[in-house]
Amino acid sequence: MNKLYGMNIEMFVISKDSPEELRTLQNKLEKTFGHSISFISDPKLELIEKMGMKKNGVAHRGYGMIDKEGIIIFSTKNDHWGEQIEITVEKIKEEYNKLK
Repeated sequence: MNKLYGMNIEMFVISKDSPEELRTLQNKLEKTFGHSISFISDPKLELIEKMGMKKNGVAHRGYGMIDKEGIIIFSTKNDHWGEQIEITVEKIKEEYNKLK
């Protein structure tokens, strides 16, 4: 999260998991790291589908950006976005800078 410091963005995790499951994960992250980010429960995969990350009823891992009006700026399917965090951050910064 610190790698995106200085950008005027809010970060969310979108998952088909229930609010209860996500609350448990959020609490675990807060306990482990001292902070967490917000989670959005999307059990019907509606937002996930809008992001282009749904296929055959399954959500794909990845990341993207939505503007304040709900318009998808970009989305990227990538199971390894966390392992490739430097590449992920650069892509987010690149897309963010296009909005200026």
